[in-house]
Amino acid sequence: MSIATKTGDAGETSLMYGRRVLKTDMRVDAYGCVDELNAALGLVRVTATDAFISDHVLAVQKDLILVMGELATAPEDLTRYVKDGYQLTTSDMVDRLTAIIDDLEKDKLLHFKGWAIPGSTMVSAALDIARTTCRRAERRVAAVMNETSGFNREILRYLNRLSDLCWLLARYSEHTKQGSVSS
Repeated sequence: MSIATKTGDAGETSLMYGRRVLKTDMRVDAYGCVDELNAALGLVRVTATDAFISDHVLAVQKDLILVMGELATAPEDLTRYVKDGYQLTTSDMVDRLTAIIDDLEKDKLLHFKGWAIPGSTMVSAALDIARTTCRRAERRVAAVMNETSGFNREILRYLNRLSDLCWLLARYSEHTKQGSVSS
């Protein structure tokens, strides 16, 4: 089977289980932003030499696959989605990110006042791109949540926490000089 199915040539795409929607559908926009975030995190992972960063980023990327799958499923198909063995975004996933944030915030050197200027290191710059992409995904998911009865709010909580984690990891990268750029 070719990757070029041509089924999207008229501006439509399929959600899980074949439901056709416009490519401008809020749900498609939301999981598309999460997909961009996952790609940005891939850049972080490939440039990070610190296992603390790369290991946590890989775990997040795996979580984002779950988030995208859930977003790509129409509400009326969620029962089937779970029955087929797919996982939903959970509070445990959010709690795992919160624990990493709490651990990073114990380091008093990572407390900053004011705005950070991205670009001190390659890794921190990539993390700041991921953070801003995450914030956009968060806004798109909030729009879907506001329009969808019974929406899983853990998705929004997860993205909110993840953007905070990306910010802290960027500052951690700067502090440890991960991927330093010569000035």
